[in-house]
Amino acid sequence: MSNDQQPQSPDANVEAQGADVQEQVETEQSAEQLRIAELEAALAKAEATVEEQKDSVLRARAEMENARRRADTEVEKARKFALERFAGELLTVIDNLERAVQMADQDNEAIKPLVEGVDITLKSFISTIDKFGLKAIDPQGEMFNPELHQAMSLQESADCAPNTVMAVMQKGYEINGRLLRPAMVMVSRAPEGGVDTEA
Repeated sequence: MSNDQQPQSPDANVEAQGADVQEQVETEQSAEQLRIAELEAALAKAEATVEEQKDSVLRARAEMENARRRADTEVEKARKFALERFAGELLTVIDNLERAVQMADQDNEAIKPLVEGVDITLKSFISTIDKFGLKAIDPQGEMFNPELHQAMSLQESADCAPNTVMAVMQKGYEINGRLLRPAMVMVSRAPEGGVDTEA
């Protein structure tokens, strides 16, 4: 042994080993803490992704429900008003049958069976279209309603209140609560010559 090298004391060896162990423990703890931090960050990210996906699923479900409701509404409207155009074309047939019954000579025995046949046909026709939601608007004696009636003329009248339907020139019709054709009417006005503007 050289003089430069002196044997280390056992306490110095223990201290050196202790320092090494402590350093190793601190390194391991730092590595574990780093790993825990990484795992916590990954967990937070995964939880955020799950929340986003939950949100996305809820939105998609709500959109799907809204689309289903809209589709149901559209189908209901289509079903309800599918006959609207067809019913509009039938109105002239109803008008003509009504005119035929009104204009026929009820006292003429020769055509009486024909008139009765046309009248039965008209009643049957009206009964049939009634089942599909077509309703007549016959406002004789009612107050004028611009949403359902079309005023063709104004007539002075002392017998009727102003803005009353005095005569119906052509019945109106609605289908399932929707106006198909307004009733064409004659409306009363005050005898002084002025028009009642309250309507």
